[in-house]
Amino acid sequence: MNVAEPITIGLLGAGSVGAQVARTLVEERELISARVGAPVRVAGVAVRDVETPRDWRIPKELLTTDAEALVDEADLVIELIGGFEPAGALVERALRQGTAVVTGNKALLAARGDELHALAAETGALLRYEASVGGAIPILRPIEDSLSGDRITKVMGIVNGTTNYILDQMDTTGAAFDDALAEAQKLGYAEADPSADVDGHDAAAKAAILGTLAFHAPFTLEDVYCQGIREVTQEDIEAAASSGYVIKLLAIVERQNGGAVLRVHPTLLARTHPLATVRGAFNAVFVVAESAGELMFYGQGAGGVPTSSAIMGDVVAVARRIRSAVPETPLLSDAEDLHALTIDAAETQYYIDMQVADQEGVIAEIARVLADHRVSIESMRQPGSVSPEGEVEEAGRGDAGAQVQIVTHQAKEEHLRATVETLESLDVVKSISSVLRVEVEQ
Repeated sequence: MNVAEPITIGLLGAGSVGAQVARTLVEERELISARVGAPVRVAGVAVRDVETPRDWRIPKELLTTDAEALVDEADLVIELIGGFEPAGALVERALRQGTAVVTGNKALLAARGDELHALAAETGALLRYEASVGGAIPILRPIEDSLSGDRITKVMGIVNGTTNYILDQMDTTGAAFDDALAEAQKLGYAEADPSADVDGHDAAAKAAILGTLAFHAPFTLEDVYCQGIREVTQEDIEAAASSGYVIKLLAIVERQNGGAVLRVHPTLLARTHPLATVRGAFNAVFVVAESAGELMFYGQGAGGVPTSSAIMGDVVAVARRIRSAVPETPLLSDAEDLHALTIDAAETQYYIDMQVADQEGVIAEIARVLADHRVSIESMRQPGSVSPEGEVEEAGRGDAGAQVQIVTHQAKEEHLRATVETLESLDVVKSISSVLRVEVEQ
């Protein structure tokens, strides 16, 4: 494309993020054009209803309900409709024509990312989606570009601001889950139906994207083990705090046992861990690579303005590639033969909080069960029954029972789960109130 020729942009969707992107494209057109090195022209903004009030008043002449015609006209399509359809059909239409696409649609990418990448490779189209993970945090480009010469072994992150806000409120103010959720909804962090957030589905979609980029292998939402935070109680939060931990919902993708395990679940982190300090609705992603070591990316993870920053970063980068006519390198051209493993293959630590009979020999019986399942104890705590030397003492006899908190050493998930099942069957174990996975600093 000649430098003097304008790059035509079609924007699909004008919600909270789309309206901010439209504002930037219109009000900062000269600045964006200067950074691209060619004139940038907005061909239109496709919406369902041109009369709907929006966060920013988009010039009426730019609004259209004919999304397909807009896709056909554009050199670069920005898809911010969200969901599977019509977003998927429009993205596919653009890529089939060789038209560049920038999107923040994590659900679509988690479900059809491999297919869309293959289509982009076939036609030479550019496909970018920095805003799909972590809002304003620039995490995908560093993984794809800056760390492309390194071997990433693990990515672990707080990638959902809603759940982080809820868990942070429970930890810092003592709020119950329902009250913290209600406050998150009042502040606009959570939708009226918060299921995608609190049940972990949003984070799981992001885990699939992170795994695909980090390991150069195609993963989908079906490859991700997913557990949300609905079952986390204030008692869990307090018990974790008493042992020096904080609970976070983490998305974790990790090379393990010849494959990759992708998982999302509530996790205990020592309060000294960098991710433990992430408060409110902020996001952070922790990357471990063989040569670079440990890296952490932190910032605002939600909202129209922060997310539009990530969209515009992709827009400028893609527009520059269009201007210079640099061919696209297929993302998965060097894909590894790395298969998704089930959660059973994960190697983790467990925190187990239980009520046991207050009688002699209980601790020894618990220790025997763990040893039988090839699980060793890193620490054991019996609140209120700790010797001056820090050793757990046998509880005295009584009917009330006693509380025992165990943190295991790292072991296979299947062994840990079998351990918990056996403990539940013991006569001396009255109940197991909490079982949480633990992540330690590398």
